[in-house]
Amino acid sequence: MYTLLRPLLFALDAESAHHLTLTSLQLAARTGVVGACVPLADAAPRRVMGLDFPNPVGLAAGLDKNGEYIDALAALGFGFLEIGTVTPRPQPGNPRPRMFRLPAAQAVINRMGFNNLGVDALIANVQRARFRGVLGINIGKNFDTPLERAADDYVACLRKVYLHASYVTVNISSPNTKNLRQLQQTDELGQLLATLQTERQRLADRHGRRVPLALKIAPDLDRTQVAAIAELLVTHSIDAVIATNTTIAREAVAHLRHGAETGGLSGAPLTLQAQTVAAQLAAALAGAVPIIGVGGIMSGADAAARVAAGASLVQLYTGLVYAGPALVSACINSIRENAPC
Repeated sequence: MYTLLRPLLFALDAESAHHLTLTSLQLAARTGVVGACVPLADAAPRRVMGLDFPNPVGLAAGLDKNGEYIDALAALGFGFLEIGTVTPRPQPGNPRPRMFRLPAAQAVINRMGFNNLGVDALIANVQRARFRGVLGINIGKNFDTPLERAADDYVACLRKVYLHASYVTVNISSPNTKNLRQLQQTDELGQLLATLQTERQRLADRHGRRVPLALKIAPDLDRTQVAAIAELLVTHSIDAVIATNTTIAREAVAHLRHGAETGGLSGAPLTLQAQTVAAQLAAALAGAVPIIGVGGIMSGADAAARVAAGASLVQLYTGLVYAGPALVSACINSIRENAPC
């Protein structure tokens, strides 16, 4: 069905198609159409971060920034969902147009800029949802918060989402908030993780529940930077690392229409780059911290390869734009079939 609908969606600009797709999916889920049309894979349970996942394939952050479509997306068979990125205060993001498809490369460039309705609106949507599976909430800083006060925004979001999240992802790797990636530098990252770990412990003591923390990193890092981040993850008892966000590299798409647009590039051109970072993390961490692989997973084979590179779980976003909902079960099945005996 998605193969038939995709030309109609691609006739719209990317952001309009995004909203139409989610609205239509929500209607289809409410009327039971999704269950009849989307192939679901058998259970393939995993235990990661101390959480039980019915299967290892999740939804990446960015698709449902405000948690408005949780139940509809859950109907597609994901083993977990991650919503956000959410900031303490609402913000409109960057001016439109800010999302561009590059079909010849099976890619998307976006410069959304953490557009969202704020953390309070996201929590209200989570409370309304019926979904009771694993739900990650991805947190960031407001665009106008100075970098030296970024930790204040992350702590504010952590406090708000703590009781509503299965795990919380700290997003320091979007290329679309000015200077955000500077937080990946060793000194800045160490200070941020120490602050969040202290706050997480305080919240755990208060509520009697330790919510895992994950860190989402960029693909545009060299081996030395990856190793330094790996060391900080262990030092500060971070529960998972998500590799990776979008890339600022353009070599693979510079010749295409929209290829020079600013923002983060996702999709097939990111596959090898994201997989390389995952493999470098796996070598540096030696199993000490689980890896969630995301970036350029466009097929079941890509998902299995990411797990072979060291990921315990994978996430999808741009692959869904090009392959549709059937990609979820294809990835689950491929990971299962390629699992070592």
